[in-house]
Amino acid sequence: MNSLVSRALVLAALTAGAWAQGQKTTAGDMPNVPGMAMPKDGKASPPEGENSGAVQSMASMDHRHMDMGPHMKMTALRDPKPGDADRAAKIAETARQVADKYTDYHTALQDGFKIFLPDVPQKQYHFTNNQYALEAQFTFNPERPTSLLYEKEGDGYKLVGVMYTAPKRLTEDDLDQRIPLSIAQWHEHVNFCAPPASMNHDERREGMLGPSAKFGLRGSIATEEACDAAGGKFRPVIFNWMVHLYPMEKTPAAIWSVERGHDHGHAD
Repeated sequence: MNSLVSRALVLAALTAGAWAQGQKTTAGDMPNVPGMAMPKDGKASPPEGENSGAVQSMASMDHRHMDMGPHMKMTALRDPKPGDADRAAKIAETARQVADKYTDYHTALQDGFKIFLPDVPQKQYHFTNNQYALEAQFTFNPERPTSLLYEKEGDGYKLVGVMYTAPKRLTEDDLDQRIPLSIAQWHEHVNFCAPPASMNHDERREGMLGPSAKFGLRGSIATEEACDAAGGKFRPVIFNWMVHLYPMEKTPAAIWSVERGHDHGHAD
């Protein structure tokens, strides 16, 4: 598989089975957003075929979580257990210390965080650390978030939050061990139908981002059968588990908000 999306789908998983088979994956091989590879030159020129579909989905999904319906799976909020609130508060405090360190986005760049698709207009820009993404496949360290979340501010960026990730293989009980599911809701992106490679760029864009989109994370196609019939390529799950955290906010509801950043139109 030599396309950008194929590389991403393979690298994003990084399952224990892959490691058991002796597949060597280094930090440098990791995608800049979990489940999505960054072009080697770091530029955001529109790729072709499945590549374009995955990139366009990534660029749009930040603002569409609440509208995705069949394309997003979220963990259910659980009844609180003793200690959940304290554990979540400690994670938020650690994330706040991380945020304080990276208020200046130049510091993030110096420490190995890379901007995903800097030339594509987005509500929130992911600055992702490949090494931290790799570590998150096996352990949870709130001091080392996979991504820092910035919003565009003039010619620079304003830090608003962090993102933690976890491998797709984890169960909700596993995720609860990382961050209490009575406080936070992890999400993953599902039922992805990539447009046919035969489509040209404009057709793919319209097919994924237009008002009558059929493909991608905003499309009407949500089953493998429908995707096959449309000539697309179906992926039941893309990317890893993700959770956004806004540690500078004042209340738990705002700190662990699911809606923030997902209820605005995309700047196409």
